[in-house]
Amino acid sequence: MSVPLALLGLLDRAPSHGYDLKRDYDTYFGRGKPLPFGQVYATLARLARDGKVSAGASEPGEGPDRKRYAITTTGRHEVEAWLADPVAAEPYLQTVLFTKVVLALMLGRDAAGYLDAQRATHLRRMRELTEIKRSGPLVDALLADHGLFHLEADLRWIDVTSARLSALAEEVRA
Repeated sequence: MSVPLALLGLLDRAPSHGYDLKRDYDTYFGRGKPLPFGQVYATLARLARDGKVSAGASEPGEGPDRKRYAITTTGRHEVEAWLADPVAAEPYLQTVLFTKVVLALMLGRDAAGYLDAQRATHLRRMRELTEIKRSGPLVDALLADHGLFHLEADLRWIDVTSARLSALAEEVRA
């Protein structure tokens, strides 16, 4: 996730204070990993330095004075270009799962046991995501679907790899 581009996109809706940007980021994009306040303000400072946002004068509020940030034309063009650019369809040819299986085989360790443990971990997470999908708002349900589809693909890979583990062991030990 590109935090600077997400913040620019949020600012493209309307000028906002850093606190409001953090709240909106966490609401829509920070599931399980909220954005630290320090990162929000450091990112806004870099965006201002690069001419992508402008900071208004300090305004009094409930607590410390706040600045309202607004996107600039340069920032708006960057958001438009980013939104128009499709995400690369990466084949993920070197995943952590694959690396661990190959290394386990090379080192004479229990690759099948690792795959079984990984399958159990994936299934546990799938149950959690299914509950989120069932009981959460639409945004959470769509994010849960995305995670579920990736976990399903990993489970298929785990099954195929488990079935071919002997052949893979011969190949990597040669």
